[in-house]
Amino acid sequence: MVNLLKPSSWFASPDPLIIQNREIFSRFDQSRPLTEYTFVVCDTELTGFDLKHDEIISIGAVLIRDLQIDLGATFHRYIKPKNTQHTPATLIHRITPQQLAESPPLEEVLPAFVEFAGSSLVVGHCVSLDMAFLNRAARKVLGGTLSNPGIDTIRMARGYRRVLSGHFHGEEDWSRSYALEALAKEYHLPTFKSHDAFEDAMQTAYLFLFLLKKFRKGGLLTLKEIYQAGRI
Repeated sequence: MVNLLKPSSWFASPDPLIIQNREIFSRFDQSRPLTEYTFVVCDTELTGFDLKHDEIISIGAVLIRDLQIDLGATFHRYIKPKNTQHTPATLIHRITPQQLAESPPLEEVLPAFVEFAGSSLVVGHCVSLDMAFLNRAARKVLGGTLSNPGIDTIRMARGYRRVLSGHFHGEEDWSRSYALEALAKEYHLPTFKSHDAFEDAMQTAYLFLFLLKKFRKGGLLTLKEIYQAGRI
């Protein structure tokens, strides 16, 4: 916590994990083949969507190496929040305050997740929401935000549908759902339990690999080519 009466604390150095994270991505190269990147597909469960007041109560993640899910490299933790009251979100994810009473605090779980993510690109379904909460937590616990580039599977799905419809620059067809479970059903992917951080991360990993395979068939072989095409 910043001590306003102690100027030296206003600009405290970030945690070594944040310094290392920044160094890794200061040399980030988008031009390598997709097979050379490692991806960490992650999801969070929250007490709500208010970034100022709500908290992360679960983080789930799995690594993708060589464009394959690595089931030997998974991460799933529950987190005891500061606010231990029920919230409307409890009805969605069904994780009760009682279940979290013995869980470790954010100060213990977040550094472990940052180490797990390492030099991987972060993949998520509406990844901006997860990254907003993770970065707020990182600022509080580690003194800085994460530099891992993010990839959103919703943007990928929108790009894929535009290609299929031939409307590359037309208006989006929002009559069809971009919900994770709906896309999994549409593309005949294995299905996982919704609103569980780890199972949603697994579902997202299957969707990500499916869409990536389609893009590669279309001749987009590097991360830079996919970024330039506006597909992620």
